[in-house]
Amino acid sequence: MPQPHHVGLDISVKETTISVVDELGHVAHRAVVPSDPAVLVEHLVRLGFAYGRIGLEAGPLSAWIYAGLVDAGLPAICVETRHMHAVLSARINKTDRNDALGIAQMMRVGLFKVVNVKTPASQQRRLLLTARKLLQRKVNDIENDLRGQLRNFGLKVGAVRPSAFEQRVRELVADMSFVAAVVIPLLDARSALRAQLAKLHKMLLDMVRSDPVCRRLMTAPGVGAIAALTFRTCVDNPARFSRSKCIGAHYGLTPRLYQSGETARIGRVSKCGDAMMRVALYEAAFVALTRSQGRWNPLKAWGVAIAKRRGIQKAVVAVARKLAIILHRMWRDETDFRWTAAKV
Repeated sequence: MPQPHHVGLDISVKETTISVVDELGHVAHRAVVPSDPAVLVEHLVRLGFAYGRIGLEAGPLSAWIYAGLVDAGLPAICVETRHMHAVLSARINKTDRNDALGIAQMMRVGLFKVVNVKTPASQQRRLLLTARKLLQRKVNDIENDLRGQLRNFGLKVGAVRPSAFEQRVRELVADMSFVAAVVIPLLDARSALRAQLAKLHKMLLDMVRSDPVCRRLMTAPGVGAIAALTFRTCVDNPARFSRSKCIGAHYGLTPRLYQSGETARIGRVSKCGDAMMRVALYEAAFVALTRSQGRWNPLKAWGVAIAKRRGIQKAVVAVARKLAIILHRMWRDETDFRWTAAKV
């Protein structure tokens, strides 16, 4: 039986550096090929080796290349970037060639941390969420910039609804021809962005409406369409978390811990993991804790008790962490949120 070889791939935008080592760590092959999964598969298959592991770091092209390797039946593994960087930082000279060799050696000895690669459906949902957020952010940027610039001329927009913002600005600049000539194109750009934002938002709502998982998650307090789809997208597969309690730490909602000898310090939340997920959970927790939704529930009662002892900010973070655990358990057990305590 042939001895398995292990491969390290250092991927850049244009080219990928390949390093292949045998079971003893000896370099068996090195090459540089275009960053394309079809080219990589053809090159590796042509070598004729039996592969044990093929490692690549998580990055912009990793999901695409990983999918191509797996579809071809190759044992690809996507590894965590920070962990691999810590291992490779011991090398004096950082080059693509050395990085590929280091990844190959890590594959050989099994010293790596696997990253879950999202499914194509999850990547599509994430694209929709990020595109909608981008348009929303640009609309807010234009509005805030207009408010600030008009204030230099003594023109105050004040508190208006988003739908009445454009009309209010046009009224303010009606008697100032030069200011109007500059401001009106910005208003037209804002109007076009809002129109496209409405299209993406409708697409998001339609997606949530047709997804039974999202509808189930929305039975929890504070969880709307955006929070439900974000949780669905980021978690992707609930089975990859062995325990629901792990999900809070995975998305940076647990405090940092430094312990050495007699020293033990507990810091703020780590904020590691996906920021989009963490923001969505925080916003959902804030709504669940501060807004009246017509029904009292155990989660809000627990959060209010923490707010009285520790303050509202820490209470919201705590509720966000607990809400993540509840949503994961709801998804795995296929149950809706219980608004009252279970009867014994």
